[in-house]
Amino acid sequence: MSEAELSASDIYLQKEVVFEKGKKYLIKANSGHGKSSVLNFIYGSSHNYTGEVVYSKKEDSVFSLRQTEISYVFQDFKLFPSLTLFENIQLKNKLTHHKSTEQIDALINKMQLTHRRDSLVETLSLGQRQRVAIIRALCQPFNFLLLDEPFSHLDSSNIKIIVDVLNKELEERQASVIITALDDLPFFEFDKTINL
Repeated sequence: MSEAELSASDIYLQKEVVFEKGKKYLIKANSGHGKSSVLNFIYGSSHNYTGEVVYSKKEDSVFSLRQTEISYVFQDFKLFPSLTLFENIQLKNKLTHHKSTEQIDALINKMQLTHRRDSLVETLSLGQRQRVAIIRALCQPFNFLLLDEPFSHLDSSNIKIIVDVLNKELEERQASVIITALDDLPFFEFDKTINL
């Protein structure tokens, strides 16, 4: 990024950027401008920055925060291709015991994936994998949900379904979401749009 682009950013070179619990944030920028990097900084999977990321629960390590405070849907999904759709979700849920099998099946059904429940992930389309990754991210406690371009492989009808599911989960948990995108997302109501 050029110096002019950095100085115009709502995040880079700013003295302080605060993400509050219970709010919806959109981080918007062109490809290659650091949207994924910002989420990786928050998640603690990258430390390639100057400054510090401060969490409200300072006594916890970033690893314990990933189990209780922060859930992340990576742009490349991080699914296991040789496991089924359901097994990928259950891997997370067996660690957290956050949702019942019935609740998971209800989410799979709502996301219109029931017919692929026992299919290997490697046989799924990108849009189907994206939905699996979102369901898996909901199978843990969190106060912040990080979504890196979560709708890039989906049509508008599937996006609407996911937005409905996310809004319900966020409201029940009183949690925040931080979504990255190339453009505005008109179907999602954000409290703040941050331009990189």
